[in-house]
Amino acid sequence: MYVGRIVTVGKTDQPFAAYRVSSRSFPNRQAVETSKGIAIVPRPGHENDVFKNPYIAYNCLRVVKGTVVVTNGSHTDPIAEKIDSGMSPRDALALTLLTMDYEKDDYNTPRIAGVIQQETGYLALVRHDGIEVQSFPLVAGKCRVVATYELDHLTDREYDIDAPDAEACARFVVEGGFFGELEHPVCSAALHSREGHTATYNLGM
Repeated sequence: MYVGRIVTVGKTDQPFAAYRVSSRSFPNRQAVETSKGIAIVPRPGHENDVFKNPYIAYNCLRVVKGTVVVTNGSHTDPIAEKIDSGMSPRDALALTLLTMDYEKDDYNTPRIAGVIQQETGYLALVRHDGIEVQSFPLVAGKCRVVATYELDHLTDREYDIDAPDAEACARFVVEGGFFGELEHPVCSAALHSREGHTATYNLGM
């Protein structure tokens, strides 16, 4: 099954957040660590892809005041900045997604996002036909998922997660459990809250 880009938040022994790029049109991308967190950028030799599609390069994961923000696009930064200024995760997600709206590409791709604040997780998305924001308690060994296609409505469904650190989380959302059934993986990024450790996993590199 192809579900496009994926945001997941949950808990192993510690809370974690992860993002996975799955792509048929622009697979030549990588996740890289930056001074602000983790970004998705074109691979060397494919820098001009950003002129074909402005939505393929962005910060995907940031941490502000101990709160983790993970998304599939340029809305990462405004969500993080609103939380940094004192806004609640729910309000930061809702206001940013309502303001920026879905991506105006050929597929009306939803903007998806996740937040972890202490032991509470949040998922949110804006589609061409609506906006949803959800909060829930984190449960050990479980995660919740939202994606740009197919899994583009919020539910209470939880998936098993087995990964002891950030590196394992980044790999798990590409190869492990339910995620291993999803098609066209490209790269991933993860944060495991033990010391805020982050990791990336890039296929074919």
